[in-house]
Order: sequence, then C-alpha cells, then structure tokens
Amino acid sequence: MRSFSLLIKPSGSDCNIDCKYCFYKTRAPQIGQGKQRMNFEVLEKLVKDYMQLGFEVASFAWQGGEPTLMGLDFYKRLVEFQDRYKTNGQVVSNSLQTNSMALNPQWCKFLHDNNFLVGISIDGPKEMHDHYRKDLAGKGTYDRVIGAIDNCKEYGVEFNTLTLLNKINVEHPDVLIDFFIEKNIKFLQFIPCVELNPSTGEVADFSITPQQYGNFLCRIFDRWYEIGYENLSIRTFESLLSFCISRRHTICTFNKHCDGYIVVEHKGDCYPCDFFVQPELFLGNLMQTPIAEIAESKLKKDFNRSKAKFPNKCLLCRHLDICRGGCQKDRVFYEDEKRKESYFCEAYQQFFDYAMPKFMQLGANINAKQLQQNQQQNANEC
Repeated sequence: MRSFSLLIKPSGSDCNIDCKYCFYKTRAPQIGQGKQRMNFEVLEKLVKDYMQLGFEVASFAWQGGEPTLMGLDFYKRLVEFQDRYKTNGQVVSNSLQTNSMALNPQWCKFLHDNNFLVGISIDGPKEMHDHYRKDLAGKGTYDRVIGAIDNCKEYGVEFNTLTLLNKINVEHPDVLIDFFIEKNIKFLQFIPCVELNPSTGEVADFSITPQQYGNFLCRIFDRWYEIGYENLSIRTFESLLSFCISRRHTICTFNKHCDGYIVVEHKGDCYPCDFFVQPELFLGNLMQTPIAEIAESKLKKDFNRSKAKFPNKCLLCRHLDICRGGCQKDRVFYEDEKRKESYFCEAYQQFFDYAMPKFMQLGANINAKQLQQNQQQNANEC
C-alpha cells in the first residue's frame, strides 16, 4: 500500500470567527453544521489503525473549521495515543492549520514541546486581513493574529502562514511580500480563492480572476527569485523547483493523482479530499471500516484517477506535464465533452511561460551543486 496522510477535521466546520469567503458556508447540511466535536473513542481508533499501517512517517494534519476549538486536552490525549501506538522507528508528524485566536502561551508551549508545525491564516496587513476575516461580532481579527505570531516566535513554535488570495489582496503582491519580510516571516503559502455563489451559480464576488492570479504569480516570482530560494519559501514555488530537480511535486495541486491523503470528519466519516466532502463521495466510517480498506476502496481509487480526465485543451498544452490540469476543485466552470478544465488554466499558462525557464535553471544549478558535493565526498572517502 502506498503511504498517505490524514487530514482530520476534529471540530468539523465549526469555527470561532466568520470569514466571508469560507467555503464551508456552502457545505452540504447532511455533512454537519454547528457544534461538532470528535470524541476520544474516535480519536484513539483513528490513531491506532493509521499508525499500525506501519508507514515510515505517520502524518496527521489537523484542520477545520477551527481545530483549536477541541481544546488543549484533546491534543494532549492525541500525543499520548501516538506514543502508545507508534511502531519502532516510526516518525510522527503533526500539523495544525488555525486562525490562531487560541494561541496563547500555554498553547504555544505545548505546540513547541510536541513538535507541531503550525499554519497561521493571515491575509496581509491589517486593512487587507480585516476586510474578510472578522470574528463572530463582526470585528477584525488582525491584532489577535499578530499577537499569536509573537507568541509562536517567543516559544519557538515552527510555523508558516497561509494567505488566501481574494480580490482585495491579489492586486498588491509587493505589499504582501514587504509585509511578510518586515514581520520576519519566511515560510509562505498563497492559495487562490474561487468559489461559486450558491444563489446564482456565478463566481462569488470575493474570488479572483485568472488574469489577476497570473499577474500575481509572475510578480511574486520576481520578488522570490530576487530574494533567493534559500531565504524565502513560497510553497507553490518550492513544488515547482522540486519538480525541476526530481520530477516530483510537493503539493497535490500539480500531482498526477489525488491520492495523497484521506479526510476524516469528527465522527470518523472519511472522504477523498478536503474540497469534496460530499455525500456521494463518502468512503466509509473508520469506526466500522478499517482505514486500510477505505484507502483501497474502489470509490477512493476512482477519485484518485479522475484527475487524469483532461479536456482536449489540456492534452494539447505544452505545460500538461507540470500542472496535470491543476486542482480538481477548480475544474468547475468550463466543459469540453464533460471534461472540465481549471478555472486558473490561463493563469498557469501565463506563469509557466514566464517563470519555468528560471525554475529549470535553478533546478539544474542545484543538481550540479549536489553532484559536485557527492563527488567531493567520494574523493575524501577514498
């Protein structure tokens, strides 16, 4: 069995802030809304069954909604279960994606002591962040996020930031980069926002256009290239650089198949992808079906392979080997014989035409440097 990670929603779609662009606002009601909490029975079963698959690295990603709503005691019990069930030599990896409202010193000490990688959602400077990311009382959350980042730095928590590109901040790539540099934040993710308005079926007004995304990627690339890949990590660019070095991506957006993880909801219900938590893609409940069987189910394998169903436009594209049609979640607007292309197809074509020659040169330089180091090491051993 190929290894996979778990993306776990212990509090489902429940959240303690109210972002206007949250994709859970259109979540199917039968999946669950309101207060949702994973109990310890489900938690222990999840950890035990997954870790006993014997993967070299057991990778748990905790997301939401807002996963810190579970409280610190939940994650203390998680660590106990992981220590109890891990096999000899097995590495345990935990990541936590959060709006950071809960990240006080007590939380940060725990996250540091237990080697959690934390992803903090922040959309840029105060005026950009607070435009969409408000609390339940309608107030901006920026100041509390910055306070949480300061706590993470003080306690040595390893963290990165996730910025959702919306129609406001996507127009200001230099402002965003300058902001993160000023805050001494060097590990960044930029995720393009596109959602449908459930009432009209049209693109929601907070979404970005393909042209905006293409322009943003090109300008951000220029800044990244100037600063140096050793000094600033941007997740999408790291994946493209990895592809140039090893022909392997590090993010699922550009992978050939959608087989990297399984989503686990708070009651143990499993789905193939975070963006496809839909009744028709229910894979089973891990309390009744072993996680190994869920991973090997026909429905899961069919979903994994469905990414390769390209429209004719993709089959003729010079960049197909790089992007593999992009994320399936973004294939919702254009059809070619019932095979949909990515909403961001034009953005990717613009960006790859602009940046791939430099990515390939960087990759060649890194490979040459590694080869030289290996040769020197061999010479020293002789």
